[in-house]
Amino acid sequence: MTRREILSGFVPGSDFRAFLALQPDAILVEISGTQGSTPREAGAFMLVSEGRVWGTIGGGQFEFIAIGNARNLLAGTGGTDVMDIPLGPEIGQCCGGRTQLRFRPVTDAVRNELEKKRESEAESLPEVYVFGAGHVGRALAAALAPLPLSVTVIETRKDELANLPVSTKSLLVPMPEALVKEMPAGAALVILTHDHALDFLIAREALARTDLAYTGMIGSATKKATFANWLSREADGERSWLDRLTLPIGGSAVKDKRPQVIAAMTAAEILTALASYRDRSSS
Repeated sequence: MTRREILSGFVPGSDFRAFLALQPDAILVEISGTQGSTPREAGAFMLVSEGRVWGTIGGGQFEFIAIGNARNLLAGTGGTDVMDIPLGPEIGQCCGGRTQLRFRPVTDAVRNELEKKRESEAESLPEVYVFGAGHVGRALAAALAPLPLSVTVIETRKDELANLPVSTKSLLVPMPEALVKEMPAGAALVILTHDHALDFLIAREALARTDLAYTGMIGSATKKATFANWLSREADGERSWLDRLTLPIGGSAVKDKRPQVIAAMTAAEILTALASYRDRSSS
């Protein structure tokens, strides 16, 4: 099989269980060890069937070699259960490190192992709460869906929750601001409801906390000034809290206000904020 044929068989954006339901005869390829600079870490894995691939262990010639070995095992035409691959000139890569791989047929025991791994990872995913499922809210939910995050969209309008990604959780509540106090430390909150007054109530509750990784609100410089005045005069808040508020979300580097663009830029902000919070918490 050629490189073109292999690459055309990649399956993006699906759960491994969906892949295995359609491709039950597959090989689990997992990174068992690394030394030096490598494109993925130990524990990363992919699934390889005769004509399809789910996941990635780093791409490039290194992954091409691994896919070929997995398919030899499937076809009974050779292959090996383990590989130790130098990521250097020998294979046309320049990472400089080494990666050890393990190859196993997908049995019921392997499926259970993958399921437990998924459950364990899901429990430790950073929490992101999106308040509002309008145009930008839905675009943001779609942008966040493939990322290693646990995403919940919160709305007061039932109909707006109908078109969210399958992996996105949703909550229909009359008073979204009341939920903020219950959210875990380190969570990221994005506020983009249909009502500025509701935005302000949610933001006030979020900024009263000092343990959130990110609090962002959709809007403009005018909205930020209006919120600042409301916060200090009517909401018993402190202007210093504004240092913890990102408004507008998505930054100003890209002058494009289409929902999908705002969502992409905001997703990057959230990932950066979560990484910074994690680094601060571990130091």
